[in-house]
Amino acid sequence: MTTLFYAVCLVVGLLFTLISAVAGHVFGGGHDVAGGQDIGTGGHAEAGFDDAGIPGISFFSPVVLASFITAFGGFGILFTDIPATSDVWLSAPLSIVGALLVALGVLALFNAIFRRTQSSSESHIASVVGLPASLMSPIPENGVGEIAYVQASTRYTAPARAEKGVALAMGQTVRITRVVGTQFFVEPIA
Repeated sequence: MTTLFYAVCLVVGLLFTLISAVAGHVFGGGHDVAGGQDIGTGGHAEAGFDDAGIPGISFFSPVVLASFITAFGGFGILFTDIPATSDVWLSAPLSIVGALLVALGVLALFNAIFRRTQSSSESHIASVVGLPASLMSPIPENGVGEIAYVQASTRYTAPARAEKGVALAMGQTVRITRVVGTQFFVEPIA
């Protein structure tokens, strides 16, 4: 009876995984909901959250849960067939531990994949110091001009001031020395 339970877990987990994979590619997951509602209220409200991470999957995502159920069934069948671990009071906890390890491995694998594929095209300000840039518009004495710089194969522009407050001509090559707020400070490359 115990082996049957483990076999059902194994088959259900595998079927769920296969059906999800096929249904996801066949149906595409496109949803369209239309509707309208207008409530006349005055004022302004804003809501949101701050998240330093990037999108990933949680431990309770379908792929991780299916991995857990499949691994639980597989480990259960395996441990039931071994005479030393055939007792359900030993095979079930070992199967849970094995299934947790597999599910955590799947979670780590998918989060690593998402971390690598979900990159930002945003410039990393901390790493621009020291980069060369060219002046797109001149910087007048104690004034602001515009620079263009390349970081990670992407060209960016930014407002810039001369580090020593001197005037710099358009087209001149400069080096970014620091960033304060939205202003880049530059010095000419000798």
